[in-house]
Amino acid sequence: MLRMPEANPPIGTLAKLARAAETCRACPLWKNATQVVFGEGPAKARIVIVGEQPGDQEDLAGRPFVGPAGKLLDRALAAAGLDRSEVYVTNAVKHFKWKPSGKRRLHAKPNAREMAACRPWLEAQLNRIRPALIICLGASAAQSICGSGIKVTQERGKKLPTEFGIPALITLHPSALLRLPEGADREAEFKRFVADLKRAV
Repeated sequence: MLRMPEANPPIGTLAKLARAAETCRACPLWKNATQVVFGEGPAKARIVIVGEQPGDQEDLAGRPFVGPAGKLLDRALAAAGLDRSEVYVTNAVKHFKWKPSGKRRLHAKPNAREMAACRPWLEAQLNRIRPALIICLGASAAQSICGSGIKVTQERGKKLPTEFGIPALITLHPSALLRLPEGADREAEFKRFVADLKRAV
């Protein structure tokens, strides 16, 4: 089997890291993605929010959380008293993994190898920013930051220690709210999500 080159983030600013990530070939996801979606926000942000991976709209825009899940996240952050412009937002995986469905590109969950290949970039971001708190949105983000055994259903709303010396607040990914079945109490679930985020204030 052909061995993929390892990610090798340079030393320097977030802007330098983002430029270097554009040429990353540590896993095959770059082949079908439009571009790398590295992250955005202040270099000295108190909070870093980590999701799973860019979606279709993020892949096209080159910015994280700009699609439906991003709009829901913005609304929840505002309700929790957090200003998105003051947090750094990124994903555990920097390229959009998808499968075709007619003319649509449907989200496909990144596997452990792809997560591991992207881990050096996430580590580099956290080491540059040194936030006071990491918010993990969903299982992939939580497992990337806290270890493979983490279950969001068990740890939701908790702050857990990490190898970075920075606590991580675990909650669900906003896309989970968008996928709630018909008849679910969407407003109650949104309020619970906001309550999780309020623990970061």
